[in-house]
Amino acid sequence: MNVTIKDIELLKNLQPQQISHYLEAKGWKKLQQIDTRAIIWTSSDLKPETTQIVLPLNSTLPDFPVSMNLMLETLETIENRSQMEIVADLITGLPNTTIQGIVIQVHTPNADKLSGEITLLGVIGDQLRKIQTELADKDYIVAIKAYQERLPVFCTGDLIKENQVFILKNTCYFSIDEQWQN
Repeated sequence: MNVTIKDIELLKNLQPQQISHYLEAKGWKKLQQIDTRAIIWTSSDLKPETTQIVLPLNSTLPDFPVSMNLMLETLETIENRSQMEIVADLITGLPNTTIQGIVIQVHTPNADKLSGEITLLGVIGDQLRKIQTELADKDYIVAIKAYQERLPVFCTGDLIKENQVFILKNTCYFSIDEQWQN
């Protein structure tokens, strides 16, 4: 079963520059740029016909999410991968995202206050991924408890990807999944 991505906020947050890097890495070539509105990409490696993708460049236009959805459908067919797998490669930032996961590592706490970095294992784009975040005070204590007792957690924040590493910034609402609490 293939999942079709229809989440408008997710589609709005795909970055054309990141997609351009992705397409270049996959062997696509720029065929034509239409002002600052779009780039047409082509792949002649695919036989028997040449395939094209239109990459919109202005995320503020109302049809941007629709164009991104069409691009994902084309890539899904060509790469024989799910849209979720492709999006996981394309994500550079998702604001106000809720993550459910397991704390897999608690790094050495900061010496000057009750805070530190943790690593979560959570689902992003249909795959388990490591996510780093910085917590303080009560949230840090909850993370330590969740780590020690292997309890799933929820948290919300701005998910970004830097150098292939997922980071959750502005983390809030960090809590143990209520279904697992005693």
